[in-house]
Amino acid sequence: MININELKFDEKGLIPAVVVDSITKQVLTVAYMNEESLRISMEKGLTCFWSRSRQELWLKGETSGNYQHIVSITADCDKDALVVMVEPDGPACHMGTTSCFTNPVWESDELKEFSYEGLIELIKGRKTDPQEGSYTTYLFDKGLDKILKKVGEECTEVIIAAKAEDKKETIYEIADLAYHVMVLMIEQGISLEDIHRELASRHVIDKKVKQEKMTGDN
Repeated sequence: MININELKFDEKGLIPAVVVDSITKQVLTVAYMNEESLRISMEKGLTCFWSRSRQELWLKGETSGNYQHIVSITADCDKDALVVMVEPDGPACHMGTTSCFTNPVWESDELKEFSYEGLIELIKGRKTDPQEGSYTTYLFDKGLDKILKKVGEECTEVIIAAKAEDKKETIYEIADLAYHVMVLMIEQGISLEDIHRELASRHVIDKKVKQEKMTGDN
């Protein structure tokens, strides 16, 4: 851990803070902190910034209720910028959007970024805005039983491929399973954040080992 005194604040006593959702890894906003607001942030575990327009301290969420609970604060190699990982209670932007970054400027046609968040939003769109000829829309139209049947089939195919020690086929089948599980998640109203928080709330490996030991003892 480095000391606050090691950070390089600019001539106005400010340091930029890039605020990132610790679960989705989405950049929420970029704000500025001075030494006082940084200390308050660390003491309260909530983001506190320096408003350059109002020239005053600004505890995010104090009026809106959209607090940002700090998971970690990390400085860059030059110690003149911060990344603040948070768990937000609500939208980061005063416009009511999750992130302040909502205006695309340019995107490569060849190197489009893939994310689970983007995929699950696309799947969700096939339910809320059905598309003729879409397999995903077809699954939603058929309902829960059909979706569960596909999840079961894909589980079996993963097992068969893995048992055959066919890595390429196993990867292919796991991807199929992941997709169908995401369809199930949307059908059941489960978000990626729900799964992330569940995994983060427990030590999966240690708990499983303990369960196996307990079973073995019996």
